[in-house]
Amino acid sequence: MSDGTSDRAHDRGGVSWRELLAETAATVGERPAARWLCEVASGADRIEDVLEEAATQRMVAHLDAMLARLRTGEPLAYVLGRWSFRHLDLAVDRRVLIPRPETEVVAGVAIELARELPPPITVVDLGTGSGAIGLALADELPALGVSVWLTDASPDALDVARANLAGIPGRRAANVRIAEGPWFDALPDDVVVDVAVANPPYVATTSPDVDEAVRRWEPHEALFAGSDGLDDIRALVAAAPGRVRPGGWLVLEIGADQGPSVAALLQAAGYGEVAIRQDLAGRDRVAVARVRGS
Repeated sequence: MSDGTSDRAHDRGGVSWRELLAETAATVGERPAARWLCEVASGADRIEDVLEEAATQRMVAHLDAMLARLRTGEPLAYVLGRWSFRHLDLAVDRRVLIPRPETEVVAGVAIELARELPPPITVVDLGTGSGAIGLALADELPALGVSVWLTDASPDALDVARANLAGIPGRRAANVRIAEGPWFDALPDDVVVDVAVANPPYVATTSPDVDEAVRRWEPHEALFAGSDGLDDIRALVAAAPGRVRPGGWLVLEIGADQGPSVAALLQAAGYGEVAIRQDLAGRDRVAVARVRGS
C-alpha cells in the first residue's frame, strides 16, 4: 500500500527548487534545515546554484521520503546522513552518536595540547564512533610527525569511521590507524600515546534529563554508563597511566554536572595538572589531566 509519496512526487515533478525550498522551509520551520534537505535531495553543493532548475520526480520523491522520516521524530542528522564537525563533513547514521558542538570543544582541547608537544607524537581517539574527534585531530594537526589511532568496541561504528576516513586528504589520512576493541585494549601492545581523548558514555542509566529523541534513536551503548554515569570514565582514568607516556595528556568529555566528581577521580588516581574546562555555554564539559612519571 502506498503512503502517497510517489503520487506526490509525480504531481510535483518539474517544480523549481526555489518553490520546493520555500515549501520545505514552511514544513520544517527552519530555513537552514530546509536548505540542507533540498541540497541532499537535489545533489547540489549549494541549493542557491539550482533554484531556477526543475526538480525531477526522483528528487522530489527523495525529499518527500526525508520529510516523512522527520515526521516520525528521526533526528535531522540521520535523515540527511551527514553532519558537520569542526572542518569536517561526516557521514552519520544510527550506528553512531550525532556529533555535537560540545564535542567540538573537546576535540579543540586535544588539538591544542597535542600541538604543544614535540613531534613525533601519537594520539588516540578512544570510542571513536563516527571518527569525529580523531579525524579532526588528523585533519588539523601537522601532516608530518603525527600518528592518530581510532578505537571502538563496535564494528558497526568503525565501519562509519572508515567511511569518514575516506574524506580526509592525502598524507593526513595515511597517518590514521583504526583498531577494534574496548578503549586502550584495542591498541597494539607496543603503542604508547602522547594524548588520549574520549567522548565516553557518561549519562546515568536512570537520568530523566535525556531528550526523548536521543533515547529513542541514538545508540544506548554510546550514551549510558551505570547508575551515576561514571563507569566508563572510571575505567579510562584507571587505564590511561599504563598507555599514555609520562607527561602526556588524558582528555575526557564529561557531563555538565560531573566536573567535581571527575576531578576527584583524577586527583585520587595521581594525575597532575587536573582541570575542568567549560563548553561554549559555560558548562563543565572537558576534563584534562597530565599523566605523571612513575
